[in-house]
Amino acid sequence: MPPRLQLAPHLRAALGSTAARPAAATPSMAALFSRLSAKRDGLHSGDDGDDGDDDDEDDGDAVDGWFETGRAHSRDVEEQCRGQKGRKARAQVNAWFQGGQTPLIRIKGKKGFDNLNAQRLSVTNLDQIQEWIDNGRLDVTKQITPKELIECGILGSVKDGVKLLGRGKETFSHPINIMVSRASADAIAAVEQAGGRVVTRYYTRLAIRRLLNGTSVNTETPLPQGKEHVEGVLEAARQGPYKYRLPDPTGREDMEYYRDPAHRGYLSHLLRPGENPSLFFGVPTEKKAKRKVRQRKKVAEEERIF
Repeated sequence: MPPRLQLAPHLRAALGSTAARPAAATPSMAALFSRLSAKRDGLHSGDDGDDGDDDDEDDGDAVDGWFETGRAHSRDVEEQCRGQKGRKARAQVNAWFQGGQTPLIRIKGKKGFDNLNAQRLSVTNLDQIQEWIDNGRLDVTKQITPKELIECGILGSVKDGVKLLGRGKETFSHPINIMVSRASADAIAAVEQAGGRVVTRYYTRLAIRRLLNGTSVNTETPLPQGKEHVEGVLEAARQGPYKYRLPDPTGREDMEYYRDPAHRGYLSHLLRPGENPSLFFGVPTEKKAKRKVRQRKKVAEEERIF
């Protein structure tokens, strides 16, 4: 639909001006159309129609200059700047694109993997434990287990276990009795030097949750093995107030870790004198040389001379 020309206001203004000035001649239609076209040109060029000398442009310091990468400088400039069509004109090449050749990941392959079965252990240090003890937030007279560490606020979440590290070992001075999943050699040495005791025990996420719920109890005694112990263990479990017991390790790596006295494992008492914590390499024993009994050949009676 073509635009409608608003001629009525301009006609009234023209007639009013002629009435005030009777000596002036009546404006013609050509003059009215020329004034209207000038008005429209001013609107398209950004002018508001005023005849004043006001400058509508921003000052040089008011707006920072900017330049959009990959575009033309202005709408009136008929330039592409990025060529015509294709990936480089519309977007950009991916960072991992290698020019169309065979990717290195296909040639060399992936190295390593995300071990979903690895244990996620919560970490605590000696300096944090000492700070909690100094502030009265951790009781030293009782054994410190993952339950106490979570309830006092040192650990905020339940994971597969707790690992004790030796940061702050130089200033640690509290004789504590602590049981965790893993402990570093520096942490063990610092606690024992202060008169404390460290025991490492096998925990799982479900076992720690049961300790927090009060349906299980923390103990250093493993489940005895053998058919002769089944009835006694079941009877004690029926009479006890707890519904569950802590599990023992079943994997080879976990069993070897808690059998090692250097790690202060709770299964280290099961080692016999001179036995290795490893379940693969046994204790070397002296093998006695077998006496070779030479069997005399039986000579047939008919072949005997005497």
